Amino acid sequence: MCAKDNQASLKKEIEEYVQDQELRKRMETVRKVENNRGRIERRTAYVTEEIGWMSVREEWKQLACIGAIHTELERKNPKTEEWHYYICSRKLSAEELLHHARMGWSVETMHWLLDVHFAEDSCRVETREVQEQLNVFRKMALNLIKRYKEKEKSKRPIS
Repeated sequence: MCAKDNQASLKKEIEEYVQDQELRKRMETVRKVENNRGRIERRTAYVTEEIGWMSVREEWKQLACIGAIHTELERKNPKTEEWHYYICSRKLSAEELLHHARMGWSVETMHWLLDVHFAEDSCRVETREVQEQLNVFRKMALNLIKRYKEKEKSKRPIS
């Protein structure tokens, strides 16, 4: 799970640990580089099971490890970078953290597309079965659009 601003003390503790270069050197690390659509993306994952020092540990009984992903993005414009911090209820390798984070991002992307193009968050249908059926139809529509775009090699946005 990604540690966000709504868990400020948790995020701050992980951030301070990861940003300490000496501590970061002791963390398991893996780096992936992708060259895609004229941009170079470097993602570096850091993971440690050394969590006994955390003051918020008691609030997270299942906590097994913490991690971070540093993303550097290079385009023609200046390089950008960002950090994301994670907590895990099972022990993960740095490679596994990268994989699970990537899968989470794809889920978030799907939810974003559903909300932007179908205003899913604004839907006020109260019946659970109808909500589920509408969700299936929306996802089918997105899939059909994506397949059409691939077939036609279209660069146009989904909208």
